This record gives sequence, C-alpha cells and structure tokens, in this order.
Amino acid sequence: MTSETAVPTTTGTTTRTGDWPGWPVEFAERYRAAGHWSGETFGGLLRERARRFAGRTAVVCGERRWTYADLDARVDRLAAGLAGRGVGRGDRVVVQLPNVAEFLQVLFALFRLGAVPVLALPAHRRVEIGRFLEQSGAVAYVVPGVHGGFDHRELARELLPQHPDLRLVVVVGADVPGGFGADAPGAGGFAALADLETDPLPGPDPDVDPGDLALLQLSGGSTGVPKLIPRTTDDYLYSVRAGAGVCALDPATVYLAVLPVAHNFPLSSPGVLGVLHAGGTVVMCPHPAPDVALPLVARERVTLAALVPPLAQLWLQAAARGAHDLTSLRLLQVGGARLADEVARRVGSVLGCELQQVFGMAEGMVAYTRLDDPEEVRTSTQGRPVSPDDEVRLVDDDDVDVPEGATGHLLVRGPYTIRGYYRAAEHDRTAFTADGYYRTGDLVRRRADGNLVVEGRAKDQVNRGGEKIPVDEVEAVLLAHPAVLDVAVVGLPDPHLGERTCAVVVPVAGAAPTPAQLRGHVRAHGLAAYKVPDRVEVVPAFPHTAVGKVSRRRLRTLLAEQLGEKPAAVGPAT
Repeated sequence: MTSETAVPTTTGTTTRTGDWPGWPVEFAERYRAAGHWSGETFGGLLRERARRFAGRTAVVCGERRWTYADLDARVDRLAAGLAGRGVGRGDRVVVQLPNVAEFLQVLFALFRLGAVPVLALPAHRRVEIGRFLEQSGAVAYVVPGVHGGFDHRELARELLPQHPDLRLVVVVGADVPGGFGADAPGAGGFAALADLETDPLPGPDPDVDPGDLALLQLSGGSTGVPKLIPRTTDDYLYSVRAGAGVCALDPATVYLAVLPVAHNFPLSSPGVLGVLHAGGTVVMCPHPAPDVALPLVARERVTLAALVPPLAQLWLQAAARGAHDLTSLRLLQVGGARLADEVARRVGSVLGCELQQVFGMAEGMVAYTRLDDPEEVRTSTQGRPVSPDDEVRLVDDDDVDVPEGATGHLLVRGPYTIRGYYRAAEHDRTAFTADGYYRTGDLVRRRADGNLVVEGRAKDQVNRGGEKIPVDEVEAVLLAHPAVLDVAVVGLPDPHLGERTCAVVVPVAGAAPTPAQLRGHVRAHGLAAYKVPDRVEVVPAFPHTAVGKVSRRRLRTLLAEQLGEKPAAVGPAT
C-alpha cells in the first residue's frame, strides 16, 4: 500500500501534512468552537441516514431505485472488495464516472475506507487523466466502459503501464465483451468487487479522521495544469450542511443531477451530498438536454435542479413549448457563470419555480441568493456567502481594498476555503496572500446589501458555459504545431455559452495553416473536447502592450469589432 500519513500535524502555527497546507491553529479552533467543523464523517453520515431513512429512496438511476439501506449496504460491500485489492487509508483513487448510481457507491466506499477520491470529469482524456494520476500518485482508476462514444477501457489500458503507482483499474460495466477480464493485469471487475455476497467491513469508519484529506477536486486552472484541491471531511461537510440549510432541503427534496456530479456545484452546493444529508432523493440524469431531463422532472416529480446558464436557456426554450409537466419543480439553481439578468427574470414565469443564483469555486467560498430575497436580488446578483465566517476582500492590482461599491479582485478565506493546493507549494505563493486569502481571479462588486455581483475574470481563463479553460494549456498545444509561430487564446462573448474560445495564431513565415488543421491538432493531442478552440483566426502579427506583452484585451476588442460583437468582460490588460 502506498498510503501517506494524512492526519494533519501542528507545524508552528499551521495544521498541515507534507503534501497540503491546513488552517492556522487559531482558525481551526475557532471553526470547531463555532460548530462549523463537527467531527462527522461521510461514512458516518450515510450510516446514520440509512438508519433513519432505511426504506426511503436515496438514488434513482434509470429504472433502478436504491433505498438508503440499499446504498449503505452496497457501499459496505464495495469498500470490502476494494480493501481486498489493497486499497486503504490515504490511497488516492482517480474516479471518472458519469451520472450513474455507482458514482455515489464508489465515492462513499472510498470515504468509508479513508481512501481519497480524485474526481475527474467524463470529458477528460489522456492528457488530463495522465496528469491527475501523476500528481496524485493514484493507486487505482475507476472508469465507465464506453461513455458518450468514448472507450475509457482503452484509455485505461494505455495509461496503466505508464504510471508505476497505478495497480488497479476498475471498470463499471466491466463484465461486457472487450472489458477488463477478471484475470487481466491490474483489472478489477466492478461486479466482483461490489459483490453483495462479500462480507462487509466491520465497524462504521475504520481509521477515518474528519481532519484527514478526504477528497481531491480539480481547479478550473489558469496555469496550464489543473491543480488538485485538498478537502477535509470537516470543511467539506460544513459547506454541504450550510448549503442544504440555505436551500431548505428536507426528506421531500427530489434533486435532478443534471451537471456532471464530479463538479463541485452539483456535488456539494448543496448538490447530491446535500440532498443525501437531508434524507432526500437524488435522480441521476444521463444527459442534460431538455428532451432527456424534462421528462425525468415530470416522471420523478423533481423539486430541485442545478444548471449552468446555457442549459438554463435551453430549458426555458423547451419549457415554453409546454410539452412537459414541470409543476413539481420548486427551485432552479443557476451557477458556474454569470446569468444574464434578462434570462434570470424569465425563470419564474416560464418554469413556474423560484430562481437561486449560486456563485463560488471548488477551492471554497460559495455564495447563494436566499429563498426569501426580493426578486431584484435573485435576478441581478450572485448572492451572499453561505457562512458568517466567510471573509471577503475586494482589492485593486496592488492588493489595496477598493471603495465600497467598486469592482475589485475577489479574495476569500474561511472555514471551507483551502489554504493551499495539493503538492503545489510554489504555486501557492502567488495563488494565496501571505495571510491566507485565496485569489479567486474573479472581478466582483459588493452592493450595500452585501450581495455580490460578478463582473468578469482577471485570470487568463475562458469560462465556456461553466467549463473553465486555462488558455496557456491550449496555447502550449498549438505552439507545438510546426506551422505556428505564436498564439493567444482569448474569450469572445457568446449569447448561449457566455464565452467561447478563439485561438489567434501567427504562422511561421511561408506557412498557411487552416483553422480546421489547427483545431484538429488540438483534438488529436488528447485534451478534453471542450478545450478545442471554437474559432481559429490566423493573423500576421499581434497587438502588444507598452511593455511588449501580447495585449489580450486589444485582441478581444479587435476580434469583436471584426465580428460586430461587444467584447467580453475582462480584467486588467495582460
């Protein structure tokens, strides 16, 4: 077993392990005294809910319906199966599953073992998964068979010999032709590992401490390689509980998991974890398109769903046709990107439910509009932080606080905002202030009533329908093309996605690469499909700033003028 010692230790004034920084001791003591950090574990939470709500439906997935007792028993058996294959406390496991019931089974089984899920997205491919395996030192990799036309088994076969720590590949749906056989090197058929005849683990949570590293999430990334975000049980469950309270979740809540559940928003804001905390029902939606999702709303009497702005617009268009019974829907959350005010105002009249805007980041702070807020607040702001101990600063380029009501760079710290990334000490020096505030990269204005309004991004990152694309990662791939001399990727406004990506390319002398060739080059490199530029423009030269840097602001403006569009909101010139 390649387990690390995950229990935080006191070093000077800060709790930390060797791989990730914790909170200063005085802050940790404050959060425990306030009841934010309760000492509850994820395994203990599920066990208690299984006792209290044993016969209630916890998860719906297609025609399958698991009660809380079913889910708890399945988690126990899978945990025992994984333990039998050498997965234990502190081991990292990359989990790349779509919206299926097995996602929750795997997640809670790893929690129960004290192992650490590394939550990848179904869209990630060879480049991203290879990095996650390397960064985390994962010992196991959990994948679907074929999903969305992509064979994850082939990807696993390719990666297995390249990563010496990786000992086990578990394929959900492995018992199908072409899957990993039971005797294949490194294979672990899911059905065998999760065998209901397997003796369950003894006791509720062997060796699990709420201050341990509980899971690793992925940053939006503005530095090419997404960083791993370390979350403890204490801090993450507090975020879940607080969000569930703000959203008034209860056992009658029926949540439609539309967005990929590995995302922080549908996972914990309050997401599937918040619904299970409240004793409600999670309905797994296999595809977010209205023709798939809206019939599920009607069939399962869904009361709550969470969308990104482009999906919200599609739902509004579909709902206006009146083909589905949406009368059960009580609350629609929209987050991941700024929702246009005019779209926000249509939610109530078209869908017949309340709107709640959600703004935050996987690194920590989450803001919600409240259910009793006036309509103007719910349609034109992104809400207020969920915790009374969320600390927010808005500063200028020199870290000086801006005047009240002015737009500034958003800095946050608090009981569920990390103090540093996993194994990224050098990056932490610029991503966090000396006194522990996280530099979110967002440009935000705070109103007199405390509600936040997101005005744009300062980081070199494009927010494409809620998917954060680090521009230098895409630029690095394009620069590897022999016909490319220089490249800059910028965001252009899009009425559906918020922003779309445009790669502006300067070719080498005498070369004439076509946009199709350059987009194909990025696609072939193995990046997730959403990172392939939506548009490629070939230009003779770039505009530059006075100090010689490529002016992304000027590029955006020139392209917008050329296309007859309004430039996307941007931060300081870079």
